[in-house]
Amino acid sequence: MSPATDPVAEPAPPALYRDEALLVFDKPAGLLAVPGRGPLKQDCLAARVQRAWPDTRVVHRLDEATSGLMVFARGIEMQRHLSRAFELREVHKRYIAVVAGRVDPATGCIDLPLGADWPNRPRQQVDHAHGKPARTRWQVLSYDPIGDSTRLELTPETGRTHQLRVHLMAIGHAILGDALYAPPSIQTRSPRLLLHAGALAFAHPLAGRPALAFESPPPF
Repeated sequence: MSPATDPVAEPAPPALYRDEALLVFDKPAGLLAVPGRGPLKQDCLAARVQRAWPDTRVVHRLDEATSGLMVFARGIEMQRHLSRAFELREVHKRYIAVVAGRVDPATGCIDLPLGADWPNRPRQQVDHAHGKPARTRWQVLSYDPIGDSTRLELTPETGRTHQLRVHLMAIGHAILGDALYAPPSIQTRSPRLLLHAGALAFAHPLAGRPALAFESPPPF
């Protein structure tokens, strides 16, 4: 059965931006960014986008549980340009998260190396012996004394797998709703992971074009 006639094939969400070089979308929480293993994990944002725009290619990823902004390249050459920009940390990313407890001080940086927790894949862990460098800056936006939770703006300086989730868990402030890293008492405080990719800014890959900046308000 072709995707066009597949009754379970979902359409792509509306593009927030599109031109001949790239497209930007707001991924909902609970939708894979790219296909997973097995036939039940083929539905994803990349597949939905490629049905509508067959020339699109993946540039970066978000966790299935994370919502927010994703950019897709159009064609191999634009994929190379944009992927290189991510590798060189020329793409500025900001996230919003709600975490357990009161975060103090109001600003700071988590500098802890991360590596795979091989016996418990896909989990990652702080690994001072073999991990790769990872840095996350935070800024407190507000504190909720009733719920004992803090809303943070997060700026990752590196892009390790599950970086924000592991870093926040490591300093004692796990993200609410995090089914992979938070203890049960914090997992159950939200039906979803309260982590949202809220801002992206980068140079347009075509020469002479103005830089691009996108913002998406968190749905929580």
